[in-house]
Amino acid sequence: MLQHPKVKGPSVGLLGFSKGGDLCLSMASFLKGITATAVINACVANTIAPLHYKDMIIPNLSSDPGKYKITESGLLNLVDIWNDPLEKPNHQSLIPLEKAQGPFLFIVGMDDHNWKSEFYAQIASERLQAHGKDRPQIIYYPGTGHCIDPPYFPLCRASVHAVLDQPIFYGGEPKAHSRAQVDAWQQIQTFFHKHLNGKKSVKPSKL
Repeated sequence: MLQHPKVKGPSVGLLGFSKGGDLCLSMASFLKGITATAVINACVANTIAPLHYKDMIIPNLSSDPGKYKITESGLLNLVDIWNDPLEKPNHQSLIPLEKAQGPFLFIVGMDDHNWKSEFYAQIASERLQAHGKDRPQIIYYPGTGHCIDPPYFPLCRASVHAVLDQPIFYGGEPKAHSRAQVDAWQQIQTFFHKHLNGKKSVKPSKL
């Protein structure tokens, strides 16, 4: 990326959502040169498939598909199927965030029905502090679901899951979720301007 003509450098920031979030956490933990990492409703463990890096393999967090629920609309609610990454059998799936060189921002939708984003962000905070690292910035948004898009995108409360090929319920109340998208967009820009450019604030977006 640093060699790309559109990349200013010398810093690189990562932004990831859902599964992309835990991939960004892994990149920040294992790759050099990552200056700041922001994630939206991410898991603190590796998910979906094993992660291979050099001679290391991080297994994916196990799940119990039998714990899914079905909403009145016939959508799958997956929030309870994921096993607790803090339980001993799942420890190996945890991403070693303490190896990262830069700060973290966790954007958390408190009505996330895909998985327990609030719980995962708290695990990340406790793990980093236990290793003598700074506490991550965590921003909680009540009434906000899993799919926090840029401002003024319509609320995505459900869609067909790319891996499961099933309609999944993601949560979110229209007014609260829309407001969260506007604020989160600004918070992410402020975070990157601070840690990549050294600026404390950023002008409000015209979006």
